Amino acid sequence: MQGITAIMLATIIIGLPTIMIMLIANRFFKFREKKLEVEALNAAEKAAQYASRSHELEERVRVLEQIVTDGGAQTAAQIEALREAPRRISRKRVPASNHPA
Repeated sequence: MQGITAIMLATIIIGLPTIMIMLIANRFFKFREKKLEVEALNAAEKAAQYASRSHELEERVRVLEQIVTDGGAQTAAQIEALREAPRRISRKRVPASNHPA
């Protein structure tokens, strides 16, 4: 009887802490996995933003290259068009009823 009692006691003393440690480790690794997934999504979003910005800059460089290599009359017109483009974007439209007569 003492042999069985000793085995049961050893199982409880060794087995329960081992099971608890395994459960805690499992939860920790699931948490780490979730955290890495979120970080990967953030990295992918930033990469997409950088790619978009890179595309915009490439377009601007193409326009500048075209201006540099193009003739004089067309160059002046394109420079003026580029100067006016940001103004058109930033202006707010005011309804006709708000203008003083």
